[in-house]
Amino acid sequence: MKLMNIQTKITGLVAVLLLSLSACSKKNDPTPDFDENNLAPLSVEFDNIVGDRTLSFNNTASLYTNAAGEKFSISLVQYFISNIKVTTASGQTYTVNPDSSYFLIKGDNEATRFANVKVPEGDYTKLTFTLGVDSLRSTMDVSKRTGVLDPGTGMDGMYWGWNAGYIFFKFEGNSSVISDDENGDPTGKKQFKYHIGGFGGYNAPTINNIKTITLDLTAGGIAKVRKDRESNIHLLVDLMKVFNGKNSFKIADHPNVMFSEYSTSVATNLSEMFRHDHTEN
Repeated sequence: MKLMNIQTKITGLVAVLLLSLSACSKKNDPTPDFDENNLAPLSVEFDNIVGDRTLSFNNTASLYTNAAGEKFSISLVQYFISNIKVTTASGQTYTVNPDSSYFLIKGDNEATRFANVKVPEGDYTKLTFTLGVDSLRSTMDVSKRTGVLDPGTGMDGMYWGWNAGYIFFKFEGNSSVISDDENGDPTGKKQFKYHIGGFGGYNAPTINNIKTITLDLTAGGIAKVRKDRESNIHLLVDLMKVFNGKNSFKIADHPNVMFSEYSTSVATNLSEMFRHDHTEN
């Protein structure tokens, strides 16, 4: 009898302890449960730079220089951002409605630099997004691919009709280091082109250049999302990383990279372009 009483008391104490811990956890977590009916505005700003300089187009008077010492100018930058997620300090992750989470960032159009979404009110310490268009959306019926994903609109040249796939990242410019043999521009300009895509399906199942980027926001300021204001997570996107990333390469060696095995090396560099600068709450 005494043993049973002791066991009963221990069980009761454990139950009380667990309830206390649960209550404490909920008290400390600003967003214990995501409320789909309590969404607030959040914007993610993609501010394109080149090394320590601002991005300018066709600036031949002040060329950029990569790690290999090659000088170049930039004529076009465009890329897809998708599948935005935010995470709280306790590790809870909210995924933005996929139908509202695809954006085409155009370097020459300031209006496109903001990805505006809705997330539950709360404090978020991490931001996650995809560079590119995921395989699920890429293979959906065209009726499910509207707006910036509509292949019928031309999408500013961000779709390979011949390969039925999206170009995730398009980067073009000019450099004198490109040999005449590699130069296919009819105007005589020595042009480089990096059109990176491939989601691991269709004609090239081995090429998968979809990249998921997760950024810690704590150093530059967490996002405190509330209905009465719009938080803005300001990111810097360093285009110099295209050349100077983990798989550093010379423009002269690879002036044109599109749907090829080498595109995977360039895609790895693209993951390094993004860094959190600050958050405006």
